[in-house]
Amino acid sequence: MASTFDTRRDQMFPSLAPEEIDRIRRFGEVVHAEAGATLARAGEVSPGLMVILDGRARISRRDAHDESHLIVEHGPGQFIGELAQLSDRASLVDVHAVTALEALRIRPDRLRAVLVAEAELGERIMRALILRRVSLIETGAGGPIIIGRTGDAEVIRLSGFLARNGNPYQHLDPDTVDCARVLIDRFSVDEAELPIVLCPGGQLLRHPSNAELARCIGMVGKLDPTRVYDVAVVGAGPAGLATAVYAASEGLSVLVLDTRAFGGQAGASARIENYLGFPTGVSGMALMGRAYNQAQKFGADLAIPDEVASLDCDGESPDGLGGYHLQLTSGETTQARTVVIASGARYRRLDVSNLDRFEGSCVHYWASPLEAKLCAGQEVALVGAGNSAGQAAVYLASQVAKVWLVIRGESLAASMSRYLIERIESLPNIEVVTRSEIFELDGDEGQLRAVRWRQVQTGAETRREINHLFLFIGAAPNTGWLAQCHVELDNHGFVRTGADLAPGHPSLQTSRHGVFAIGDVRAGSVKRVAAAVGEGAQVVAAIHAYLSEPVTGA
Repeated sequence: MASTFDTRRDQMFPSLAPEEIDRIRRFGEVVHAEAGATLARAGEVSPGLMVILDGRARISRRDAHDESHLIVEHGPGQFIGELAQLSDRASLVDVHAVTALEALRIRPDRLRAVLVAEAELGERIMRALILRRVSLIETGAGGPIIIGRTGDAEVIRLSGFLARNGNPYQHLDPDTVDCARVLIDRFSVDEAELPIVLCPGGQLLRHPSNAELARCIGMVGKLDPTRVYDVAVVGAGPAGLATAVYAASEGLSVLVLDTRAFGGQAGASARIENYLGFPTGVSGMALMGRAYNQAQKFGADLAIPDEVASLDCDGESPDGLGGYHLQLTSGETTQARTVVIASGARYRRLDVSNLDRFEGSCVHYWASPLEAKLCAGQEVALVGAGNSAGQAAVYLASQVAKVWLVIRGESLAASMSRYLIERIESLPNIEVVTRSEIFELDGDEGQLRAVRWRQVQTGAETRREINHLFLFIGAAPNTGWLAQCHVELDNHGFVRTGADLAPGHPSLQTSRHGVFAIGDVRAGSVKRVAAAVGEGAQVVAAIHAYLSEPVTGA
């Protein structure tokens, strides 16, 4: 299969004409470097985008043996950088001056100004930055190296975390890759400490959490506790990212926090075929990746992964404008004049006693290429009757031998879109098992061996030798972090807003002034990506209205 580097090289590495460089000179500063000088180092924050005015530069990546490999050389008119340059993130590659060099350096905040002010030129630059990241992801270049066994739940967790955040990585299995064993011996790693992760900056992590890995590779940095944002958005799913894009593009300062990855549940959808403007469908990751990059383009700060532990509604910001304090699980705090609750929902778990023994390695809550690779050519079971379950079933059917789709209802018609039902009916390797429920999982040492389900009416039982189970059985609202603020919820734990609280109450505003709720977490919301995006745009108007009111306290 041809790579992005081969098929879209011209778009990845465009040359700017002299008049185009002149148009963006006001956004940068001219810098000089001697031959052999280091302009950027993988794992360290890059100084920004650099347009070469004279001389040549070498862009390279380092492998697991710390050996350098050439990616490309740039000359006059070409520019150095990729998506990391939009937001003060760590460089994924090494950059060295081949000759004496003169360049126009454009720092991240000014680069974002270029993308907005110079629409046509900005489009070419943005496309190049995105394609360069895509190419790095395809090769794993510039990212951390995960060393551990393929089926290990922790390896799957770390790989999924990096993949869903659009970060390149390499995975080396010590049972199949010799250099993985060499690295284990070099760092004197005990088997119990696997997986280990080698960060681009040279740091070694033993069995890291997502947050530890994110900080090691520069995905997230420290927050300024004294800064007061106009808007803090909790949740980076479709609703939260839409808020970030519209609010930031209208000049509001925006912070987006999410505990896991951008995209939410929509980001895990293999293919969304009923989203306006994409007649051939689009993967959730592709759609949400565009939104994530768009939010960065307009200057939103995205702190992922950073989990909010609680919302304090009794504090007051130091500038006297009123506001809210958010306490993070890391111990950090941040402040905002308004808060948008877009925290979505947490996946519901199957009521089976030993489920936790197989979660992460054999029981999955989304169906991405990572999971599909683990169960390629096998039979799998999938529980769920909604659109997300249907999308997952169709995707998995293209990768596995058979999908057993287990549902409690009499048919899919009551809960799934007709186009998905027709697709499922047309696929010979999807079998829908109606009016049934899974009641037992067989296995040992974290390895699922078989799945048992029973027919609800007759009690007839079925056992299939299945190693992977996918659960798409809905989700419960993620609102536990709101307890301290006493935001009013309905009987099911969803956040009440607008007229649901009182006639004439501001749209999308909760029981706390200046605190809004959108998307799946909001009571009465339509559980669709398009609806979430619409609410994300709508809430910005409500925020403007709130901020224009005289401050009377939270």
